[in-house]
Amino acid sequence: MIAEDSVLLRIGLVKVVEMAGFTVAAEAGDAAGLLAAVAEHRPELAVVDVRMPPGFTDEGVRAALSIRREWPDTAVLLLSQYVEERYAADLLAAHTGGVGYLLKQRVADVEEFVEALRRVAGGGTALDPQVVSQLLVRRASDPLERLTAREREVLALMAEGRSNAAVAAQLVVSESAVAKHINSIFTKLDLPKADADHRRVLAVLRFLGVAAPGR
Repeated sequence: MIAEDSVLLRIGLVKVVEMAGFTVAAEAGDAAGLLAAVAEHRPELAVVDVRMPPGFTDEGVRAALSIRREWPDTAVLLLSQYVEERYAADLLAAHTGGVGYLLKQRVADVEEFVEALRRVAGGGTALDPQVVSQLLVRRASDPLERLTAREREVLALMAEGRSNAAVAAQLVVSESAVAKHINSIFTKLDLPKADADHRRVLAVLRFLGVAAPGR
């Protein structure tokens, strides 16, 4: 499901996702059309523009939150022209998986964009590196100060939604080294012992400065 009011960009998005092997069930140019299409088709993934008619403010974000609440099997990837980190925080505060937030310029890097699509559709997360960078600056004085520079790098890549293998490749270190850094992050952020995936989500939520659902 593609929801984008710019016809040219919508056509481009359809071409990209179809080339990646996805089937586009429907297209929409506004939030109302998006919600109606999701209700009808129940897609695996909805790619949604943050700002759509009629107000061009946060219609896409509100529609995305409604989709995740009413049709939790539909993952949502938000696209934005500019970095607006609160939208990423709002989405992750309510739902810890099957969500993403990327700048529209990332679509040009087809391989990275498709990787993000697959990750979100599979129940993971994908945050734009620029959003992560701004969060690193904003979160300068809090428990994250306990982390070493390398641990902050690892957590930033985790926040983007990358796997241990992808983090290792990015930092040119072994997966075992990444695992050690992640365990250290869990300890320094005082995260309770639980399954690894849950602690990973909690670490990212702590990084984003939002509360975990139900807390």
